Amino acid sequence: MRSAAERRPRWITRWDPEDPVFWEESGFGVAGRNLWASVVTEHLGFCVWSLWSVLVLFMTPEAGFATTAEQKFLLLSAVALVGAVLRVPYTLATGLVGGRTWTVVSGALLVVPTAAAAVLMTRPDTPFPVFLVLAATAGLGGGNFSSSMANINHFFPEHHKGLALGLNAGGGNIGVATVQFVGLAVLAVVGVHAGAYLPLLYLPLLVAAVWVAWHFMDNLAPARARVRDQLRAVGERHFWILSLLYLGTFGSFIGFGFAFGVLLQSEFGRQPLEAASIAFLGPAVGSLVRPFGGWLADRVGGARVTVFCFLGMTAASLLVVPALAWSSLSAFITVFAVLFVLTGLCNGSTYKIIPAVYAARARDLVDRGASPEWARAETNRTSGVLLGLIGAVGALGGVVVNLALRESLARMDSAVWAFAPFAAFYLLCALVTGAAYRRRPGRASVPVRGVGGVRASASVR
Repeated sequence: MRSAAERRPRWITRWDPEDPVFWEESGFGVAGRNLWASVVTEHLGFCVWSLWSVLVLFMTPEAGFATTAEQKFLLLSAVALVGAVLRVPYTLATGLVGGRTWTVVSGALLVVPTAAAAVLMTRPDTPFPVFLVLAATAGLGGGNFSSSMANINHFFPEHHKGLALGLNAGGGNIGVATVQFVGLAVLAVVGVHAGAYLPLLYLPLLVAAVWVAWHFMDNLAPARARVRDQLRAVGERHFWILSLLYLGTFGSFIGFGFAFGVLLQSEFGRQPLEAASIAFLGPAVGSLVRPFGGWLADRVGGARVTVFCFLGMTAASLLVVPALAWSSLSAFITVFAVLFVLTGLCNGSTYKIIPAVYAARARDLVDRGASPEWARAETNRTSGVLLGLIGAVGALGGVVVNLALRESLARMDSAVWAFAPFAAFYLLCALVTGAAYRRRPGRASVPVRGVGGVRASASVR
């Protein structure tokens, strides 16, 4: 008798991308179709999540708003926080109901914050606490990333995961830049009073994305897991280490992506159109290089790339200080461009470490007598959950960045004081990466738990 999963439409019951014959005959085509459909929906999720990084530029006295820079940073922090928190249930939902099913549901939910944004931008007299709560629903778009990454991880073989996850994440991340570019177009064509037009433009696109997910994606039965089994991943030491690293990489990307335009207004007095014309470039560059970070990690090792990027981020953060102190717009933009590039590369390389660690664990289990199929399925499930949960922790970095900038502005009347702590944190992340994953040249010891709970060791680049 067939199982319930087998009787459902668009459920795949056998999936073994590590089998070369299976991959060449059918796996590659199915995985590619799910990847591009996932990119479409995740991209729009990021657009919705980032809506307010653009809409705050419309919130000027000319448009009837009396919102301060500190309030704008608080609003962006709330949006980032909701997106981070929702990444946990979104990750677990993928294992419970299937990647295709959850992509459709989560895509449809994005209509709520988009419609709310359109209404709020026509009512500048809305009390700020109400504004804050309703705007924070845009965090629904932030949850899509984790469920999407956890899902796509199951479709690709180990030697393709760096690039595949990089493309999936980069295609989503660039939503930060595209919504800012569309916002720039609205500002240029219609003006600062037309903030409501931006979310309205996205409503039909969301309907199209749900249709794409429904018609072109699949659920993987081998990827299903109970919540209790998924949450065991939190006990992994790699969860805590890699969460710290992703807090520095993606947290910086999304935090700076949200804050860049407001910084241009508050620190350099740029008008909304000027700020928007610059602000979208940083997230665009950071998103475009993310797949290259994953590709590079596939070839030279995720730990190597990650250490290099964190050291570069440390130096760039320190260089922001004189750029702000001297009020040099060109220096500020240049240094921030470097920061965005490095965060993008580091996002890709850090995520590559996760499946690499668990590929090593699968090999160890096989060496101790487990079947290759069982070992790959078990470690794939764990790494998939970790991809989502680590993404949740990393998104909290966006909250920290915006709150730190808000406090610096409120207390010191300048954002400059926030960047020295950022630099210290990036240096810490570089040291942690080296200690945890590069104990020997080019390779790192990875503790694993083999069959029967016997501890052993494996290595991962």
